Amino acid sequence: MDNIVEFKLEGKYALFTDPVTKIGGEKSTYHFPTYQAIKGITESVYWKPTISWVIDKIRVMKKIQTESKNVKPLQMDGQYGTNRHDLSIYTYLRDVEYRVQAHFEWNMNRPDLAGDRNEDKHYQIALRMIEKGGRRDIFLGSRECQGYVGPCRFSSETGFYDGEAELSYGLMFHSFEYPSESGVEKLYARFWQAKITGGILSFPRPEACPHKREIRPMSMETVAVNTEEEID
Repeated sequence: MDNIVEFKLEGKYALFTDPVTKIGGEKSTYHFPTYQAIKGITESVYWKPTISWVIDKIRVMKKIQTESKNVKPLQMDGQYGTNRHDLSIYTYLRDVEYRVQAHFEWNMNRPDLAGDRNEDKHYQIALRMIEKGGRRDIFLGSRECQGYVGPCRFSSETGFYDGEAELSYGLMFHSFEYPSESGVEKLYARFWQAKITGGILSFPRPEACPHKREIRPMSMETVAVNTEEEID
């Protein structure tokens, strides 16, 4: 069974925050989504603990444009225990559109869900959820950036960077490694050397990322699942 799904992802604004820019209380976006951001969006479309989504590649359809905005994030004043607003500048991506190709694999760290490993069932549900725009709200990196999902062919239409030479972005955050997928009760961050070729960003598999850093200990959560046939 071919369980590859393809969908378009678009929105007026996106904020895929470069963690280096968060130190001073301000945020600046990467020029394109991280693997973790696209995986989270795909899980918002459809997810069960039985499966793990693997993002194969994304296609940047529109010109990369940024826009800075003055925002007032709510801060807690530790000295007086009161809330206050600070003025910060957030740099967003503007008018974004991507094509996403992904597939799911079984989460082998959940042997208790072996009875739910029905590939055709999960694949057909995922397709229906793409048609409906996802099971949950879609956010493009930040909650104030509403996103929209719909069916498409990955290679359909003409992208702004089609035919362009390779664009290298150096070391970039890839994804988190959670205990529920690794079986190790620690949270890790993965990094890779990001590059776009012909408008396409081909992600390495998570375990193939050349750099990994331990963040903190984290216990594995157990989520119950109904293995009966899904009803929309």
